[in-house]
Amino acid sequence: MNRDFLVAMLPQYVEAAKLTLSIGLLGVLGSVLVGLIIAFIRVEKIPLLNGIAKAYIEVSRNTPLLIQLFFLYFGLPKAGIVLSSEACAIIGMIFLGASYMAESFRSGIEAVDRRQIEAAMAIGLTKSQRIRYVVLPQALAVAIPSIGANTIFLMKETSVFSAVALADLMYVAKDLIGLYYETDEALFMLVVSYLVILVPIAVIFSLLERRLRRGIGTSAIA
Repeated sequence: MNRDFLVAMLPQYVEAAKLTLSIGLLGVLGSVLVGLIIAFIRVEKIPLLNGIAKAYIEVSRNTPLLIQLFFLYFGLPKAGIVLSSEACAIIGMIFLGASYMAESFRSGIEAVDRRQIEAAMAIGLTKSQRIRYVVLPQALAVAIPSIGANTIFLMKETSVFSAVALADLMYVAKDLIGLYYETDEALFMLVVSYLVILVPIAVIFSLLERRLRRGIGTSAIA
């Protein structure tokens, strides 16, 4: 290993990691919000919207993120819609991630014991209160492992952002390999960078899962 090269190129990886992490987290947050809405549409079986949600999930989950990014970055300009690399990356992540998050939330919501909901109705809770105090806490406790896995999956998918000229970690690694031919060093820094990003996320979700499962008994009906 060329230690001088590693030290000299470290700032570039730090900046690329910041960009990758910021766009990745925005994409994950958007995926969670949109996925939650779609999950409730699926559970409530809202006419027309339910069919659209099903079609969207099938299209999203069965097309690679790279193809979706190409459509956003190279295809939309043909229709007069020009998006920045950052916007394409975030929209692409949300389009892909929301379908996975929706299925995670849906499985969690459907796992909530019907008797819990009936008990909440019996004590006079409104529908919004039932969702907030009864359904969501228990659904999250069930869905959080899947949500965590989806989050890590989406963060790893950021490695294709370089295809739309975004200076992410993969872009920097490929650029340095092309310039200096220090392949081992560039790839080593790439692996370490993703570990630094992903390991804390895995730990956070593990702790969150344990906390939710411990608190579910007291948070079901307050």
